[in-house]
Amino acid sequence: MVRSAGAEGPHLVDRHVGRRVCEKRIALGYNQTDLGQALGVTFQQVQKYEKGANRISASKLWDIARFFGVEIGYFFEGLATAVQPGMAEDAAEPFVHDFPATRQTIEMGRLAPRLSARQQKLVVDLMRELVEQGADAD
Repeated sequence: MVRSAGAEGPHLVDRHVGRRVCEKRIALGYNQTDLGQALGVTFQQVQKYEKGANRISASKLWDIARFFGVEIGYFFEGLATAVQPGMAEDAAEPFVHDFPATRQTIEMGRLAPRLSARQQKLVVDLMRELVEQGADAD
């Protein structure tokens, strides 16, 4: 069943693809205007694509993939864990879409694997402490 944005918000696949577009755009150093110009759309349209509010057509996704130099499948990576498993698949953790993709979160994700397991744990502990302090300040 195809679901449009409504009480439940944008469809999970549209949000996932939009997030992947946003992450790749930021990782490559482009802004929304750059991508919009390459696609022949406004930066506002790119914003809607990235939030999943507007679905990206197959031809636009093709253009985005060519602009970024990636395969179309790149935009769907990680999605298999977010949908119902098939007959031969086990249930898996759903893909988390609740955090904003910013330059900082993308850089954190890129740098984290370079740290040792102990260092990663320390960073996570620090982040948890900072979040708790922020919640206490509110």
